[in-house]
Amino acid sequence: MIVDAHCHVWERWPYQPPVPDTETRARAEQLLFEMDQNGVSKAVLIAAAIGDNPDSNGYVARVAAAHPGRFVPFFDIDSRWTKQYRTAGAADRLAAAAEKHALKGFTYYPTEDDDGAWLASAEGRRFLGEAQARKLIASFSVMPAHMPAIAAIAEAFPKLDILCHHLAHLGPRSAATRNAMELVLATAQFPNVHIKISGFGNVASPDMDYPYPGLTGIVRVLHEHFGAWRLLWGSDWPVSRRHMTYKQTLDMVRRHCGLPDTSIDIILGPAMERLLQAR
Repeated sequence: MIVDAHCHVWERWPYQPPVPDTETRARAEQLLFEMDQNGVSKAVLIAAAIGDNPDSNGYVARVAAAHPGRFVPFFDIDSRWTKQYRTAGAADRLAAAAEKHALKGFTYYPTEDDDGAWLASAEGRRFLGEAQARKLIASFSVMPAHMPAIAAIAEAFPKLDILCHHLAHLGPRSAATRNAMELVLATAQFPNVHIKISGFGNVASPDMDYPYPGLTGIVRVLHEHFGAWRLLWGSDWPVSRRHMTYKQTLDMVRRHCGLPDTSIDIILGPAMERLLQAR
C-alpha cells in the first residue's frame, strides 16, 4: 500500500500568480486521478484555509465522505492565517471538530518566527492535551528553529504523535538558522516525532531543480537518526506541481535518495498507515 502522508485539495487555487483553471486545478478529482495513475491507495488531506478557501475544513470533510477509504482529512485548527490563532478556546475548537468529524488528525501552521511560547502556555497545553487524549495525530509546519518547542511537546505529551512537514524545512530555506540539523536531530530521541519526506520544492533554493541532489543527503541523515518507520512520504500536491510531477514526488524516495529498498517500502505507505490504524 502506498499512502500519501501530505497533500492538499482546495475549491479554488490559492496561490499567485493566477492560473486559468482556478476552480479546478486543486480539486480532489484531480488528486484522485494522480493517485490512481501512480498506484496510491490513500491520501492524508492537510487542510489549509488560505487564499479564497475559508471552508477548507468543510471541503476536505466532504470529499473524504464522497470517496470512502481514499482520503483522510486533517483539519486546519487555529493556524496563523485564522482569526483564532493563539487565542483562548483552541482546545474546545479542536474537541468540537474531532467529535463532529471523527478526525484522526489535525494540522497547525505557526508563523516562521513563532518561538513556541503559546504552545507552552496554559492554553497551548490544554490544546495539546486535548489532542493527546483524543489520540489525534498532530501535523505541524515547523522550521528547525521550532524544534526545541517540538522536543518539549514530545516530552510532555509522549502519546501525541507529531508529524513535521517537509524535512522539518532543513535545507536552503533554513540555512540561516544556526545548528539547524542538530536542532532537528535532537528530536529523534522522542519516538513520537516523525518527519515527512515531502515538499522538496518548498525547501529548495530557486536555483535547485528535480531531483534535488543538494537535498537527498538530508533525507539519508534523517533516515539514519529517525529510521524508516518515522519517515513519511508526501507528495505535497498540488503545490508540488510548480516543481515536479506527482510521479516525480514518489521517485524522489524510490530512486534518488539512496535509501535501502526495505526502508523505501516502509516510507511510501506502511509508516503512515500504521499511525492511522492506531486511531
